[in-house]
Amino acid sequence: MEEQKAEEKKIEVLVTDDEADFRQLMTFWLEFKGYKVLAASNGEEAVKAVQEKKPDIIFMDLRMPVLDGVDTIKKIRSFNKEIPIIIISAYVDDPKAKKAMTYGISGVFYKGADFTEGLSLLESALRTHKKLKNK
Repeated sequence: MEEQKAEEKKIEVLVTDDEADFRQLMTFWLEFKGYKVLAASNGEEAVKAVQEKKPDIIFMDLRMPVLDGVDTIKKIRSFNKEIPIIIISAYVDDPKAKKAMTYGISGVFYKGADFTEGLSLLESALRTHKKLKNK
């Protein structure tokens, strides 16, 4: 019975980062915490995943090849203004983070930080996101 309950509330998290090691580590950690995880290695993959798989929340790296995080967020916001997005940055004073904020983000997770900070950001974003309050 407890297993069925966990299945009902599986929230899908899209982790977008071009660094495979970080993406895999974050995926493993989020799955351990009970989330279903989708992964994308660049912005184009992330846009496609949001359109096709409709995740509940996104962790988005800012600095990636193909399509950087800011341009990816801009593209996602053109068709989905509601989905919570937490940006991932290795730099505390990243000018790209300030630009990303203009498109409406739910927070910034720094790569050097403890994953529990990322979980706090995720849970906070989910609590305040009106479509996910009843999930």
